[in-house]
Amino acid sequence: MDFDYSQLHSQFENNLAQHNDASKLTAFRQSAFDQLSALQMPKMTKFNFRDWPFITNSGSHVINYQLVEQTSEDEQVKATVDAQSITVSVPAALKEKGIIIGDLFTIIQQHPQLISKYLMKVIKPDEDLLAAYHAAFLTQGLLIYVPEDVTIDTPIYLTIKHNSQQKGTVNFHLLIVAGANSRLQIIDHLSSTKDQTNPLTNFAEIIAGDNSEVHFSSLDHLSQTAPAYYQYRSAIHNHAKVEWAIGLMNECNTVGEVDSELIGKGAYANSQLIALTANNQQLGINNRVTNRSLHSQGLINQRGVALGDSRLIFNGIGQIVHGAHGSKAEQQNRLLMMSPHATGDANPILLIDENNVEAGHAASVGKINQDQLYYLLSRGIPKHQAQRMVIRGFLSAVITAIPDKNVRQEMVDILERKLRENA
Repeated sequence: MDFDYSQLHSQFENNLAQHNDASKLTAFRQSAFDQLSALQMPKMTKFNFRDWPFITNSGSHVINYQLVEQTSEDEQVKATVDAQSITVSVPAALKEKGIIIGDLFTIIQQHPQLISKYLMKVIKPDEDLLAAYHAAFLTQGLLIYVPEDVTIDTPIYLTIKHNSQQKGTVNFHLLIVAGANSRLQIIDHLSSTKDQTNPLTNFAEIIAGDNSEVHFSSLDHLSQTAPAYYQYRSAIHNHAKVEWAIGLMNECNTVGEVDSELIGKGAYANSQLIALTANNQQLGINNRVTNRSLHSQGLINQRGVALGDSRLIFNGIGQIVHGAHGSKAEQQNRLLMMSPHATGDANPILLIDENNVEAGHAASVGKINQDQLYYLLSRGIPKHQAQRMVIRGFLSAVITAIPDKNVRQEMVDILERKLRENA
């Protein structure tokens, strides 16, 4: 990716000078910026996005949020983020247990030890060019901290909306820390306005302490014209569990990675993802699970539908490192091609460096199941409706994994609309 380093440096210096409220992050951001010139873009098998304009020479300023904290009256935990404010609603009983939710630039003042201990310790700033850029020019961020032995019975709802009020790349960071023996569910809804012209780097880190459980569901529907880059990663400790259920229903070009690091004995990850592409959209995803400890288990299930002239790439990567005895890595990567002009690849990759393990994969790229279609047609169902029913059944494994019925219905509505528009 070509960018003017000297201009970017000037922009960075101005950024630091203008935002004294972020002074405790200055050293962190300065270190990340210093590494930009030596790092390369992240790479993806069979997908080239090196020329996508993620790094911009204007904007990318820290946002001075107006933080509004409320006490929830309906026992729900909510956070709404837009370009100017963040509104957090937490029941008083949960606040008394030590749960913290708020934007990073406020929490760094109130709880600096949390930010210094956890921020970008799972995704390191020196990994690649976009990770360093994201850290150096961090614009927005949200922390969810659940102390050990705390269970949140109702989901935490996150609503994150991006618009064009800010110039330059939006670098949004979600940091989730689950203490030992804690339990939580997160339902994340990411959207943007149609006039959004800013690129997005969207990072999420999950630290799952011993014997904790984190269920992360996400419906992403970005209407913008600029590209989006995702980096979702979890560090899963002893006997902890992280479950991902992600629906990528974006309109824009999208690339990224969902990565589960099974670093503790008996750690478990289930990474489920669906994607829908249309028109001339391009989307590439690495879904990776790495077994780094004994008796860990990693599952991948991703399914996609390609319409129009779009391109959809799924790379499923299961890795069992040396020493991870008794571990399991299984994956499925399946694509449904609904247009003769669409292209797709489902690439299963197994990297096994240990005996006494279980590992397997399945991959398919093809047209709609004609037997299923014929069965529905024989019952008098019109062809267009029958095709949609087959597609919904094909994607149902992930759709049903999202616990909120309203989010599930919105995902189905987006799917139906795209199918009608690309019929």
